[in-house]
Amino acid sequence: MDIFMTGGTGFVGTTLSEELARRGHRVTILTRPGEPLTHKGERPDISYLTGDPSQPEGWVDRAAECEVFINLAGASIFSRWNESRKRAIRESRLATTRNLVRAIERRKEKETTLISTSAVGYYGFHGDERLVESDPPGRDFLASVAADWEGAALEAAQYGARVVLCRFGIVLGKHGGALGQMLPLFRSWLGSPLGSGDQWFSWIHEKDLVNIYCHVLDHTELEGPINCASPDPVRNRELTRALGQALGKPLFLPPVPSFVLKLVLGEFGTVLLKGQRTYPEKLLQSGFQFTFPAIEEALRDIIP
Repeated sequence: MDIFMTGGTGFVGTTLSEELARRGHRVTILTRPGEPLTHKGERPDISYLTGDPSQPEGWVDRAAECEVFINLAGASIFSRWNESRKRAIRESRLATTRNLVRAIERRKEKETTLISTSAVGYYGFHGDERLVESDPPGRDFLASVAADWEGAALEAAQYGARVVLCRFGIVLGKHGGALGQMLPLFRSWLGSPLGSGDQWFSWIHEKDLVNIYCHVLDHTELEGPINCASPDPVRNRELTRALGQALGKPLFLPPVPSFVLKLVLGEFGTVLLKGQRTYPEKLLQSGFQFTFPAIEEALRDIIP
């Protein structure tokens, strides 16, 4: 298949594009001017197209030649939020998605798939309640962003596209993501639970996430939202304990007080203190099998 990808040079996109090419697909990655090209010259089946994903000029025509669209673009949420940052988080997602839909509009009457990213933050905060794909959105900032993001992607369905919404849990991998920020603290004996430590942490190993995308391509009956998270979410204290054990760094510091997180990270601190307990119901019903369903084996694979 010819696949067009936004966000293809990021943490997830780099691994995903390589695996798709290994499986025989041809991948075109949209990159901003001056952005590092992770596979340049290494794989003839991965090419790059320079353009601004928030602007349709210069790349939409080329994108419209592809059968599959994978949308991974969006400003990182891992920072202290102010109004400017929140605007960037929202608009970076919506503008790119709307422009991809413009390309899909030009493919009327042609078989097309859009796999667009979302997040388990879609559900908002529900304590210990187990959340599946049919549950409604929350009302906080991240939930509203995810709902609007999904709504923009679903516009492609009116042009005949199959639309799949991948609601990511926290992605764990060797070369970035959440662990890239956590490991230095734990290696310095500074790891500890956040707040009460009772909050749920929906996570997924990067290899399982890549395999989900390949599964979606093979299973054309899958559409709409799918929870891309392990069937075994853990509480924050369980995650920190498992991470300490994987590193051989037992935990001895007290939990980070909630007020400190909120003071340092503002509204984003609340996200870290609450979390979601999600379950990948649709994936499991479709026959997908997780390679790393448990946090301990996932961390053993990731941490050398």
